[in-house]
This record gives sequence, structure tokens and C-alpha cells, in this order.
Amino acid sequence: MSGAKVLVVDAGGRGNAIAHAFARSPQVEAIYVAQGNAGSTLMEKCSMAAEGGKSVKEIPAMIAFARKREIDLTFVGPEGLLSEGIVNSFHEEDLSIVGPQREATILEGSKCDAKDFLKSIGVPVPAYRNFSDQKEAKEYVSQYYGDNPDENLVIKADGLAAGKGSIVCSSEEEALSSVGRIMVAPRLFGKAGRRIVVEERLRGRELMFFAVTDGKTVLPLESAMDYKRAFAPDETVAIRLFNKLSGNPNLDNNPNTGGMGGYSPHPWLDKELTETIMTTIVVPTVTRFKELTGVNYSGMIYFGLMVSEEDGKKVPRVLEINVRLGDPETELILPRLETDMYDLSRAVLDKELDAMELEWSPDYCMGICAISGRVVKPVTSGAQEERPGYPGPHYTNMPIRGLDKVDPDVLVYHNGTALRTDAQGKERLYTTGGRVLTLVGRGGSLEQARARAYENIKKIRFNGIRYRHDMGL
Repeated sequence: MSGAKVLVVDAGGRGNAIAHAFARSPQVEAIYVAQGNAGSTLMEKCSMAAEGGKSVKEIPAMIAFARKREIDLTFVGPEGLLSEGIVNSFHEEDLSIVGPQREATILEGSKCDAKDFLKSIGVPVPAYRNFSDQKEAKEYVSQYYGDNPDENLVIKADGLAAGKGSIVCSSEEEALSSVGRIMVAPRLFGKAGRRIVVEERLRGRELMFFAVTDGKTVLPLESAMDYKRAFAPDETVAIRLFNKLSGNPNLDNNPNTGGMGGYSPHPWLDKELTETIMTTIVVPTVTRFKELTGVNYSGMIYFGLMVSEEDGKKVPRVLEINVRLGDPETELILPRLETDMYDLSRAVLDKELDAMELEWSPDYCMGICAISGRVVKPVTSGAQEERPGYPGPHYTNMPIRGLDKVDPDVLVYHNGTALRTDAQGKERLYTTGGRVLTLVGRGGSLEQARARAYENIKKIRFNGIRYRHDMGL
């Protein structure tokens, strides 16, 4: 019996989770993962997209691979390739692909332009100013703190920064330093920091809200409680050491990451708040974007929100938009999806999302990201170089042990791994990134899922391994 062939474009844990969701569909025969990692070869029905023994990584090569292997559907994970126009390129070749066109990725590709768009259509956002000149930005920062001594700011790089382009400030000194560190030196986020958003720091609770759209219909997805800060609040010694090694003058700043893990379902996203977010934020963004630009937004979308209590009501405001699924949220949400992933993707492509009713498992999924933490390593001069670890500079190429001891019902999605041959000629698993693995435990309650995750993450070892111990409490 032959079935559908799917190409998943992603290099990380999100791609592992997307491939795993497609693998559960009885309609799908084979999943190929372009870019991929070691985990892409360890799941049922899945293999790396490769030609001539080399991984397929560039858009033209992906198009050639899709044609040669007669791929029925391609699903794109990362924002970078979406911004480069992979969807447009596939459309030009009459190939089916899920994701927004290049013209729509401006909603994530430029925080400055996205904020201006949202403000223009009446979607609630924090007070903000955009800057391309660091002197003007610093003058505004000093003026803001002079006028608002009890408030604070968030400094954001305009462009794509792998989810780490925001610095939440706690003082004027830190805000001024952040402007310089993003725009001048050491240019923390590269060219993404040529422009910045200086934004009012809101009080409330952060929420990542996910949805899927075919351009006509918008459906909310399940969400996850995500832990963005690198350390637990009580890890004061580790936080101060990280900042000292990173050159941040605010030694007490707990840095943002792309995500350290979390759990799903979300603990306080109820039906009423979901309806408020859909009617005031999500649907207006999708529909008005088409009205104002002529571009039909299709695919996944998620909103970083701050939800504040005002006059007894929950008021959500948009901090940022992402034109894709999140990482690690995808690893927490998609294992709970009971609707066929292939059917859902085809409904998006065929503009038949209005006929879909999404079904979700009531189980909890708890995910823990094992990251490349602080390591002191000898260098060739005989000295030792200490790196603070993710989300700062970190070492890679560390051998990973213990995955064979993880319980079979516990999911392990690979964020940054590769299979290599060691000095003895044996194939082994090595770290290749800041986030290395996301381990997901499942249970009928959060407590059960949390226990499964934490008892199994202890079985995994690599030099510098670190993870938060407080998630789900």
C-alpha cells in the first residue's frame, strides 16, 4: 500500500515534532526532513532528505528533491527560509507547500514594521518607538526614564534573531547598554539589530497564542506554558556568573532564550480569553493584512502576548508575531494533536479549513530542554576558555550518553545533534547547538507528566548539560 510523501523543512526539535505528527498519519508513507539532525533519522517513517550522501539544505536543492521523490506536500518550520521566499519558489514550480509567502513574513522579519501595522489597524500593542540611530535611541531612553522613574523598557532587535532578540531591562543603565550592545558593539544579533524597537515593559503574564489559517478561516491551536528565561529565579549565582562572562553590566538580569521548555495545555488560557484574542488580535491581523497588502496569509502563525488585568478584565497586547510554529512549544503541543496532521495540512492548502474540527488529547505534555551550559575548556595556547553557555557563547561537539536508558513512552526531540564517528570508528551522537534535546513526558495530570520528564532527563549526559528544574511547579 502506497501513501503520501511529505517533506519537512527544519533543522531542530520543532522539525522532529512536525515529522513525528505526520508519521502518526495512516495516509503518510514516508517523511523526509531537509536540513534535519540526528533525530530526523530515529523516528518511524522518517529519514534525512539527502542527495549524493549530502543533506539537502538550499531552496533549489529542496525543489529538485521534491520533484525527484514526488513529494505530495512540504511543510516549513523555520522563519529564515520563509523570509527567503521558499513558499514563493515552490509555488513557481507548482509544488504544494504549507507556509506564508515571503511578502507576509514581514510580520516576523521586521518587529518595527509589524508594530506599525498592528497599531494602524487598531490591534493593541505596548507604547513603542522605532529607531535606526543609536544616539537618538539613547536620548529617548534617558528621557523615558526621566519621565517614568517607576517604569522600564524592552529593547528589541528589528530583524530575525532566533527568538533571542529582546532584552527586558530593569534600569536606565541596562537599557542604554542594551541599545549599544545591539546596534554598535558587539552587535549581539548581527544585522537584525540595525533597527530596534524601544518598547514599554508591560506588567502581566506572557502568553504564546497559536493559530492556523488558510487565508479565509482561522482556527486556534492548543497552546503551551513556555519558560523563556534561561535560569530559575532563585539561581542567582548562576545568573550573575552568566552576565559577568557575557559582558552584561546588569549582573542580575535573567536572560531570555528561545525557550527552555514548558507544558501543554496552558494553565490559564480559557475559552473566554481565547475568544477575546481571536476577535481582537488574530482574525483582524490575518484579514486586514490581506486588505491592506493584497497578500493572502496562509499557514501557521503565533502571537507573543502580554495579558494584563485591567478593571477586572484580561487585556491582551501583542509583543511580537511569528509566522510559523514555535520551538519548543511545537514539541509540547503537537504530541497532543489527534486530528490527522496530513488532513490538516491539506485543508490549509485547499482552503477547506472551515470543514475541519481540531481534536486534542486531554493529556498533559511536559517538555524540558537540555542545553549546552557553561564549560571551561583548554585552548591550544594552554590557557582555559570559559564560555557562559546558551543563550550566550557555548561549546558544541560534546558526546551524548544515556538516550538508550530513556523510557520508551517518553519522547526525545533533537534540537541540535549529529551522528559522527569517534576516534575508535564508532558512530556516536554529539551536540551541535545551544539547545540540544527536548525531552517530553506525558501524563493524565501535569504532576504525572512533570515526574516522567524529570526522572528521564536525569538519564542523559553530556559535558555542560543544563536544564531548568522548576518548570511545572
